[in-house]
Amino acid sequence: MSEQNLQSQTVQTTGHAWDGDLQEFNNPLPTWWVYTFYVTIVFSVVYWFIYPSWPIGKGFLTGFSEITYVNKAGETVTSHWNTRALLAKKLNEQTELQKPYFSKVAASDFGQIAKDPELSGFVLSAGKVLFDDNCAPCHQQGGQGKPGFYPNLADDDWLYGGSYDKIHQTLVNGRRGYMPAFGEVLPAGDIDALANYVASLSGIGHDAGKAASGRALFVSQSAACYACHGENAKGRQETGAPNLTDGIWLWANVPGAQKPEDKIAAIRATIAAGLNKGVMPAWGGRLTPEQIKVLTVYVHELGGGT
Repeated sequence: MSEQNLQSQTVQTTGHAWDGDLQEFNNPLPTWWVYTFYVTIVFSVVYWFIYPSWPIGKGFLTGFSEITYVNKAGETVTSHWNTRALLAKKLNEQTELQKPYFSKVAASDFGQIAKDPELSGFVLSAGKVLFDDNCAPCHQQGGQGKPGFYPNLADDDWLYGGSYDKIHQTLVNGRRGYMPAFGEVLPAGDIDALANYVASLSGIGHDAGKAASGRALFVSQSAACYACHGENAKGRQETGAPNLTDGIWLWANVPGAQKPEDKIAAIRATIAAGLNKGVMPAWGGRLTPEQIKVLTVYVHELGGGT
C-alpha cells in the first residue's frame, strides 16, 4: 500500500495530545445529521413567517396564518393565529356541540332528565365540569365539603332540603346560615349544659346531669334552641337549622376530636361563638338557567336526593 493511501485512511486528529498517546479525533459529523440540522433551520425560518414569533419594537411578527372565532360579545372575529384565539375557537365548537343537549335539558323537567339515559350521561359530564369550576373550591372535589366551613353534598343530609326544587332554589338564590352567639347572653355553665345535651343526642360520652339541665334549657325561652332546631332537635329545613341527632356535624368539628371531652368542647365553642359564615352566593346571575338546571341534577345525584 502506498504511503498516500495509508495517509488517507489515517484518522485525523485535532493535534491535541495528553500523556503522550491520548489524542482527540477529528471525525466529521454524519451526513444525515448535518442535513437534519439544516432542515431544522429552514423549518424555524418558515415558522417565524407563519406564526407569531420575534418581538419587533413594541410589537412582534404576527405571522401570515389567521384564525376565525366568536368573541364574548358574540361577534365573529378574524385575527392572526394565537393560542388565545385557538382556545376561544375550540370553546365555541364545544359550546355548539352542547347546545342541543342544553336545549333538551331546558325543555325537560327534572324527573324526565333523570330517566333519560342520554341526558343523564350529559348531566354527569357537563355537571362535573360546572361543579369543578364553580362549586368545588368550597365544597371540595366530589362534594365532600369541609367541617367548619362548607356542607358535605354527598351524605344525603340536606340543611335546606334535597329535592330538585330545593336544590334549584338554593343554587339560584344562595343561602345565608346564622346562629346567634349564646356566649353573649348565657353563662358558661348553661352553655356547658347545652353542649352536653347536644352531645347526648348523638351518643357521645357526656355528663348525664348536665345533659338533663341542657335539655331544659334547650326548650326554654332563655336559650330557645327549639325555635330553630325543633323540640325534637331534628332541625328545620325551612330555616336551614341542622339535625342535631344524626351524628353528622358541619360547623363543630366533632369528628376531628378524639376524646369525648374534646368533642363536647367543640360543641361548646360553636354554641358560645355562634355562626355567621354559612354564606353561599346566589348563582342565578352568574350561570345560565340551563347550567343551573344541570348543576341541580348533578348535585342531587351526589347525595342521592330525598
